[in-house]
Amino acid sequence: MNWHKEDYTISTDKTTLSLGYIHQYLSEQSYWAKGIPLPTVKRSIENSICFGVYKGAQMVGFARVITDCATFGYLADVFIDEAYRGQGLSKWLMEVILSHPDLQSLRRFMLATHDAHGLYRQFNFTELNNPEYMLAIVKSDLYKKK
Repeated sequence: MNWHKEDYTISTDKTTLSLGYIHQYLSEQSYWAKGIPLPTVKRSIENSICFGVYKGAQMVGFARVITDCATFGYLADVFIDEAYRGQGLSKWLMEVILSHPDLQSLRRFMLATHDAHGLYRQFNFTELNNPEYMLAIVKSDLYKKK
């Protein structure tokens, strides 16, 4: 699927994704996946609905949804290249993701963020009503080199 707006395209076609660019951003620039190995990024893409953001043929952003396409989805690895921020691309990306046909029946759609609460609140994401119900195993140092 493709969406177009001015000079930009959002596509779910995984063959157009730049694995090297995504890996570089996640492993070097993100706070949530520093040091992530390339094979892990590749496997995560293979097992998610992915959204590439492009200006022409150049990839400038990315997001993926981990989902069963029935009841649950988890939004992950959302980013817009710093050089392209401030143009409404993250909002447009969220609109596209939330309108994707395979994600319309989700009973629960979750994400975690350190610094983008304002963006996600615009799309009805809220803090958990009962966070004490949620449990997690978190290995925050998994990608750190020893």
